[in-house]
Amino acid sequence: MPRLPRISGAEAVRTLERLGFVRTRQTGSHVVLKKEILEEEIRVGEIVCVVPLHRELKLGTLSGVLKQAQVTVEDFLKALS
Repeated sequence: MPRLPRISGAEAVRTLERLGFVRTRQTGSHVVLKKEILEEEIRVGEIVCVVPLHRELKLGTLSGVLKQAQVTVEDFLKALS
């Protein structure tokens, strides 16, 4: 598994937006992102993740965000570059 890079919270939000997430709200320094799950063009559910807007995210925090978002490290790295 590739290593996670040291990035800011804003970079993580931009990357998740490229993967189909939409910014729904912000409370203080935390942004809430949502992505609808569609099955045959019917809304089945949604994925919600919270990203802190820190200058640099710790690797454990970024890993937790990716787990919430149900995004693999490989997919995240492809969308990051």
